[in-house]
Amino acid sequence: MIGRLRGTLLHKHPPTLVLDVSGVGYEVEAPMTTFYDLPDTGTEVTLFTHLVVRDDAHLLYGFSQEAQRNLFRSLLKVNGVGPRVALAILSGLTYDEFMACVANEDVARITHVPGIGKKTAERLIIEMRDKVMIAEPQTGTATGTAPGATGASALDPIGDAVSALIALGYKPQEASRAVRGVDTADQSSEEIIRQALRAMAG
Repeated sequence: MIGRLRGTLLHKHPPTLVLDVSGVGYEVEAPMTTFYDLPDTGTEVTLFTHLVVRDDAHLLYGFSQEAQRNLFRSLLKVNGVGPRVALAILSGLTYDEFMACVANEDVARITHVPGIGKKTAERLIIEMRDKVMIAEPQTGTATGTAPGATGASALDPIGDAVSALIALGYKPQEASRAVRGVDTADQSSEEIIRQALRAMAG
């Protein structure tokens, strides 16, 4: 199991980034809540990681905070929730927001996440309820954190934002409509995605 990586951030294109660790480029998928914490490319960064082994691929998921990774692992244990849905949950909701949804039994807000229907949201709340009582505070942020840093793709942040939302499970029409509904002037793709996700969450 690869539990942590520290290296130079070579490339970031939500939801994927590439980290150079001693000359080896690790391709990592990460939620948007981690992308918001990433520094500019060329900067050293530390990520807490989780490796998913499938018959056809080994997929590495990275998180800026250990609590995010722990939540990701807990979500994978819920029936009907795979890595893609868990990544979408952590992109649409921060750690604290998700825990608040569970504590308050806020089914409606959780169903705004693509791939989450009412029954799955209710199951999430039931199975995650006990974890709210023992949830640790978020600690261990990514090294070199620079919130709002650019670098995903300065050439087409709007297109990158739409592509990222589609990769997170939103339908192309939903993604395009969400991006059109926010202020994209002089914004990085990460900031456009952040605003779009907030708007879709209501």
